[in-house]
Amino acid sequence: MSACAEARAASAPLDLADYDHADCLIYGIGNVGRQDDGLGWAFIDWLEEAGLCPSAARQRHYQLQLEDADLLRHQRKVLFVDATRDPSVTDFRVECPRPAMDFSFTSHALSIPALLATCAQCFGYLPEARLLVLRGYAWELKQGLTPRAQKNLGAAQACLAPRSPHPFESKRSQA
Repeated sequence: MSACAEARAASAPLDLADYDHADCLIYGIGNVGRQDDGLGWAFIDWLEEAGLCPSAARQRHYQLQLEDADLLRHQRKVLFVDATRDPSVTDFRVECPRPAMDFSFTSHALSIPALLATCAQCFGYLPEARLLVLRGYAWELKQGLTPRAQKNLGAAQACLAPRSPHPFESKRSQA
């Protein structure tokens, strides 16, 4: 089954229209100066260029910070977008991260589960969260995505872009 088919068939499928609200956040994690680590930011760039989810807040950061727990407590839904080196991800995958306290809060690389757990513990609130992971291949100090990472980003975009209504349906609704 393709990643797109899996994303649509999942028990919690990802529909970008669900994030086009003022109480939603789309959070791109990465670094455009480290090749495929810039996939999270490239996804945010695509949303802006395509005019998708204009009502949602959008953030681009190199990494998660403890202070982001305060940001999350004001959101109903959060979509994190990040690159992965995980070879089990062929192009992209949608995950449902769960809060879990780990030791990442002591490092410069706070995990999404630790951030969610911090939000829940400090503010008694947990937004609905999804994680879109995009497969990357190179993390050298160089600008620009590799061709394979660009292809994976394109696969996610093709799957998640809003569908045009069926021509018959749009004509019928105009009548």
